[in-house]
Amino acid sequence: MKKVELLAPAGCFESFKGAIHAGADAVYIGGRKYGARAYADNFTEEEVCLAIRYAHLFGRKLYLTVNTLVKEDELKELPAYLRPFYEEGLDGVIVQDLGVFSLLRECFPGLPLHGSTQMTVTGPGGAAFLQSLGASRVVPARELSLKELEEIRATGIEVEAFVHGSMCYCYSGQCLFSSMLGGRSGNRGRCAQPCRLPYDIVGQKGRGIQYPLSLKDLCTLSFLPELIQAGIDSFKIEGRMKKPEYAAGVTALYRKYIDRYLAEPSGVYTVSDTDMEKLRCLYIRSEIQEGYYKRHNGREMITPDRPGYLGTDEAYLKQIRHTFLEQAPRISVRGEAVLKKGMPVALKLLTTDNQGVDICIQVLGQMPQDARKQPLTKEDVKKQLCKTGNTPFALEPLEIDMDPDCFLPVKALNDLRRQGLAQLEEALLAQARRDHSVKPHAKDSGSKLECREQAGEPACGTGLERVRGKEPYISVQVEDRKQLDILWDVSFIGRLYLNGDMLFQEGREELHQRLKAWKVQGRQLFLVMPQIVRLRDDGFLDGLRAELKAYDSLWDGILIRNLESLQFLRTEGYEKEIVADASLYVWNSRARDFWKSQGIVATAPLECSKEELHRLGIEGMEVIVYGRSLLMVTANCLRKTAMTCPKELQDKKTKKSQEEGLLLRDRYSTDFPVRTVCLHCYNELYNSVPLSLHAYGNSIMGESPAGVRICFTVETAGEMWQVLNCYRQFVTEPGALRQVDFPYTKGHYKRGAE
Repeated sequence: MKKVELLAPAGCFESFKGAIHAGADAVYIGGRKYGARAYADNFTEEEVCLAIRYAHLFGRKLYLTVNTLVKEDELKELPAYLRPFYEEGLDGVIVQDLGVFSLLRECFPGLPLHGSTQMTVTGPGGAAFLQSLGASRVVPARELSLKELEEIRATGIEVEAFVHGSMCYCYSGQCLFSSMLGGRSGNRGRCAQPCRLPYDIVGQKGRGIQYPLSLKDLCTLSFLPELIQAGIDSFKIEGRMKKPEYAAGVTALYRKYIDRYLAEPSGVYTVSDTDMEKLRCLYIRSEIQEGYYKRHNGREMITPDRPGYLGTDEAYLKQIRHTFLEQAPRISVRGEAVLKKGMPVALKLLTTDNQGVDICIQVLGQMPQDARKQPLTKEDVKKQLCKTGNTPFALEPLEIDMDPDCFLPVKALNDLRRQGLAQLEEALLAQARRDHSVKPHAKDSGSKLECREQAGEPACGTGLERVRGKEPYISVQVEDRKQLDILWDVSFIGRLYLNGDMLFQEGREELHQRLKAWKVQGRQLFLVMPQIVRLRDDGFLDGLRAELKAYDSLWDGILIRNLESLQFLRTEGYEKEIVADASLYVWNSRARDFWKSQGIVATAPLECSKEELHRLGIEGMEVIVYGRSLLMVTANCLRKTAMTCPKELQDKKTKKSQEEGLLLRDRYSTDFPVRTVCLHCYNELYNSVPLSLHAYGNSIMGESPAGVRICFTVETAGEMWQVLNCYRQFVTEPGALRQVDFPYTKGHYKRGAE
């Protein structure tokens, strides 16, 4: 059975060493820039290089997180920031931003790139897409089952999965809750954790639930064999914000049980109550649970009445500190010292690296002299040469061949030892280092991507030109038939985005007839794919495949929200226009040009300010000018948490009541609408007020976007008419400031996100 990697977190250098000493095969850390834990201590440039060297001496690996979304003016500094780590032998970089991915692939072709969990990979399609770009590993969304992870692993890409620690309530990478409420973006490593605050579920009986968004901590120690058998390559522990004792203590326990199972796979696997209690003493949030590996969701996964941590056992923390933080393992070194009169003293050091290769170095020092008073003894020589001090080496045994009545100053022996150990360390590290002559070869280390087409290579995608006119268009996106019925006679809408789920509801034929009438008017129709696509959506995808075949002329294109949908369309050979929604982030021109190289129209990001969008350049992109921002997409269901799963209800009357409006109310009595999407089994949590950029027509239209989009989610007919009247002349008269009667926010357009 293959050896699995145990991957530990470290938010500071002490945590890093503790994790290494406790048995981690690899450690992931963040530097002072580009990491998704901005409030951790994080590592200086010198500390990152020291950590790489220390890890490699013990045959371990070090991964660096570059897993934030990167703004345009930050991108140019990234190659210089990473270069010293690349040259030192960094083992991999964890990346969220596809613009960053593109830049690193170009600048550092030998550097392994890992797709972060924030890319929200939920199946083999998304994994295969990243693999085609050059990713060697993917960290899938934490909501996946063991079977889904097995399918991803079957693509050939390495799979890194979380096995322990805190859990986000939202699908990884899809959360804008902290950003929209307080300006602290989780995509920038500054999440304020609003999910840990109290809320009321309005519209359902919450049964004493105070913290419906706060998940219990993940713990998989009891079923590690199943994870190993599923083929997961790397077991990842969450916790870069936690103390060194946590990193060392949790690592040590997982190391113990991984090794125990691998040593005897056919034996009986049990975890002692004592060890489980030790885990509970290490900053566990309220209680532990097994995550999504064996269930899709459930009330038992949340901490209904307290989001804080349990108390810790100070005696156990002291034991961890003594064992793993105050003591360090040593690399065993064999030595031979030769002290002969008339020739330089020689010290030979031998060790074996972690690949089983023997490493041998020899250093020469001063010539021994005749002893005038007190000659050196072998004990004197051994005492000085075996003083390895704070180095990672232990010199034992040491064979000594020396003439009698010879003498060397103590300083000469110390210098010889220091020189020998330094050269031995360099010899051990040399294999991992990269040639210093290799420089980043991007023609522009900053913002502009030279498209592959210009270099004579085909694009990864279809390479289609946009199927649209030259002038920007107004598009409207709707979620249900009631909203759709409002739009039939609204003449200024050039494109309609239709929730694809509507095709799986009653009245499908009537819907097709009405859509054909829409097309006769010369307007475009686009299908909208789900927020999340998983294994359970195979039936939906089969139906979509049949729809596109039977009604090919009806649909002008498709809007996608995830990599899974993109790979599905690529596999199907889809040749019409594809639009990437704002959830496929574009924060810099590298990302923008990446999507362009795929033949895909991008959507301008929701977290960038007017000035940042200007620097990015939104020409040819779509801009959302109205709509409630999607704060969360969740596998857990607020209705199920509060009462009963809507899918499990049999009574039609009760089902109808479940489908009515649901709100999440915070401690300030602010209401956030929630849509329960039962077809795909997820929740959508929206902002309390819609984004509206009606006052910025000149600045938006002056950037030459492909079009602007109005997104309706939970609006009533009256609210829709208010919005439509406001935006009726947005494109033709962008300078006309319109008065509105509905509440709204300017979002990040004015302020930007941290």
